[in-house]
Amino acid sequence: MKYCAFLRGVNVKGTNMKMADVCQVFKEAGMQDVGSVLASGNIVFSSDQNVADLKKVLEKAMSDRFSYEAFLFVKSHDETEAFWLGNPFDKNEDFHTYAFVGADGVENTLMDEFEKASKTENEKAAVINGIFYWQVSKGNTLDSSFGKILGRKNLKDQFTSRNINTFEKVLKKMGS
Repeated sequence: MKYCAFLRGVNVKGTNMKMADVCQVFKEAGMQDVGSVLASGNIVFSSDQNVADLKKVLEKAMSDRFSYEAFLFVKSHDETEAFWLGNPFDKNEDFHTYAFVGADGVENTLMDEFEKASKTENEKAAVINGIFYWQVSKGNTLDSSFGKILGRKNLKDQFTSRNINTFEKVLKKMGS
C-alpha cells in the first residue's frame, strides 16, 4: 500500500536533514518506492505493514539516525487525498491555508485553541471530516496568536501542519 509519512519539525529550529538521507533511512527500515516531496519532511513510500507498526518503526529509525526525538504521521493515499479534497476555503493569493495531520481527536484540541486565540484579520479555521484547516493572511502566520500556540512543546507529538498545496504535490508523487 502507498503511504506518506508527514514528519514534524524537519529543517526548522536546528533539526536539519537532507531528504536523500531521510529516504535512505526509510529504505533501510524496509520501505519500498521511497521518495520525498519538498524539504519539509513528506516521504512517500510503499509497505505491507500496518500504520501503527510503521509509525513506531520509522520514528525509531529517524530518532536513531538523526539523534532527535522524531514524530511522524503516516497516512494512506486515500487519507492524504481527503486533506486535499476537504479544504473548505476558496483559493486566495492573499492567504495561506494549512491542514493539520495528527493524532485522533487533535482537531478538537486545535479548534479549542483557535477559538481562545486572538485573530488576525480574516483568520479562519474549520474542522471538516475530522481534519483541522486554518487560513491566515500571508505574512501573518507567525504573528497570529494561534500560530504561536502551534509551537508548544506539549503539542509536539500531536500534529504537524502543511500548506494545502503540499497535499496536491504529495498526491502527484503517490501517483494520482
